[in-house]
Amino acid sequence: MSPPLLELERVSKTFGGIEALRQVGFVLQEGQIVALIGPNGAGKTTLVNVITGVQRASTGRIIFRGFDVTRQRPFQAARR
Repeated sequence: MSPPLLELERVSKTFGGIEALRQVGFVLQEGQIVALIGPNGAGKTTLVNVITGVQRASTGRIIFRGFDVTRQRPFQAARR
């Protein structure tokens, strides 16, 4: 079996004292379709920004196709 397409392990993001994401984790397999829903201010955009590298996670790991891309810039992760 191939590694998951995307894995988040205990990803958190804080802005000063505000915790926008707390210990987010999930596994996304290739071909799987998911939705991200929630009220305004729930952290949806922050989560997408952290996954894509627009913002850096405060803690945790982001693994794309088996490679840790947590601290990579968006263009570096896109090359995978």
